[in-house]
Amino acid sequence: MKPLFVLILTICLPALLTAQNMELHYKVYDTKKQKSISLDELVNELKNVDVLFFGEEHNDSTGHLLELMIFRKMQESYPKTALSMEMFHTDIQPVINEYLAGCISERNFIKEARAWNNYDDYKPLIEYAKVNKLNVIGGNAAARYSNMVTLGGIESLKSLPSSSLAFLPPLSIDTATGRYYEKFTETLGGHHMGDMKIYQTQNFWDATMAWSIERFLQKNEGYKVLQLNGRFHSDEKLGAMAQLKKMDSKLRAENISCFSSEDFSNPDWTRYKDLGDYIILTDPGLKKTF
Repeated sequence: MKPLFVLILTICLPALLTAQNMELHYKVYDTKKQKSISLDELVNELKNVDVLFFGEEHNDSTGHLLELMIFRKMQESYPKTALSMEMFHTDIQPVINEYLAGCISERNFIKEARAWNNYDDYKPLIEYAKVNKLNVIGGNAAARYSNMVTLGGIESLKSLPSSSLAFLPPLSIDTATGRYYEKFTETLGGHHMGDMKIYQTQNFWDATMAWSIERFLQKNEGYKVLQLNGRFHSDEKLGAMAQLKKMDSKLRAENISCFSSEDFSNPDWTRYKDLGDYIILTDPGLKKTF
């Protein structure tokens, strides 16, 4: 046990020491109880929760550190905890499994898993999972499939060989208009020609992440999943959260919306109460990763 313990410290201690210095640079708010809470209190609230969506800003260094802290605390409180990530695709799940099992090098993993350019931000999570023998789920659809949807709509995926469809959710994906579509077009700056196909791509990403989580939980009873994604995919319990609800209404999911804010020093929490179950504000003065 001692070598494993030392290895865990080697991987995680630098980040955890940084976390101690960062306590003044993030604030956690429980929108249900309408009060500020600690990360420990947040994790304690997850006893009856199956899936926790962590909606991040991809360049928020503080947010990435908080993800590691929450993952560690969840694993300590609920040993059957798995990590699901937008940052990896369903078709490279074997590569993830091979790296976690110690079969392949990190260099091969990064290359063949098509890791994001800012993989260093997520590496501590992967290494923590590797040392503690935790499952990591590649949750998103590969870019080649997303590109098909953007160009030809959801229906274009039906032309794929059955072997390819094994990496994708059932193609009866709901892309109806509504609040999510309104948010999407607002983000684009208004309605543009081709919006619906791009919106279908967004829904396709959401459905794939939700399907990846649901499929894992069907095979692994009693597990909790920490899902990491850009916060647009789960804010207001829309996107991937809504898709998961449609797939399995019995699963209980909650969400965190984490972002830097200019009102960090004196936040008006009522501005953010509709975004999720928990709001985490990070100090806008801290360095971003890109």
